[in-house]
Amino acid sequence: MSSLLERAIAKVKLLPETEQDAIASIVLQEIESEERWKNLFDDPRSDEVLSRLADQAIDRAREGKIIRMDINNL
Repeated sequence: MSSLLERAIAKVKLLPETEQDAIASIVLQEIESEERWKNLFDDPRSDEVLSRLADQAIDRAREGKIIRMDINNL
């Protein structure tokens, strides 16, 4: 276990059980989300889907349908 994770767990242990459960739920959701993304990208069909999405984004940019986002103007 990394030292950072050990420090985080030590701090979480000091919290009330309801807060510990909330943090544990967030961590587990993140791990499950990462596993789903990994499985999706490992699927050989993902190359075709990503290529098609990239082509659509390029087409929309050429058509002027893309709006540039500026974090300072949200």
